[in-house]
Amino acid sequence: SGAVTSDENEQDLSKYGLDLELFKSYTEGFLSEAGKALNEEEIRNLAFSAKLMTLECGVRFLTDYLNGDTYFKTEYPEHNLVRCRTQFKLVEDIEKHMDEMNECVDEIYRRSLIEA
Repeated sequence: SGAVTSDENEQDLSKYGLDLELFKSYTEGFLSEAGKALNEEEIRNLAFSAKLMTLECGVRFLTDYLNGDTYFKTEYPEHNLVRCRTQFKLVEDIEKHMDEMNECVDEIYRRSLIEA
């Protein structure tokens, strides 16, 4: 949930979403350092992994909200509810851009093989 247009505490969901350029930058950095340690299946699932981890984080925020905010530090009563909504909005954005994200990963990975 790092490649986003705003902070996870943003209450206006129209301001929150996936930043594809930031995703590309993170992917380039990640693959340049960890790419050789990953197998092809792991690399092929990088974009899906971003979606899965974002969904997990959203569920954790929602669970904490429903359990009375006992795990995550909050600044106001519905803070974790706001956070879960931003994470779920990001999951929607990732789903909309999954093909582009996969193409980005493939391109960066292929380029890293050529440069190696």
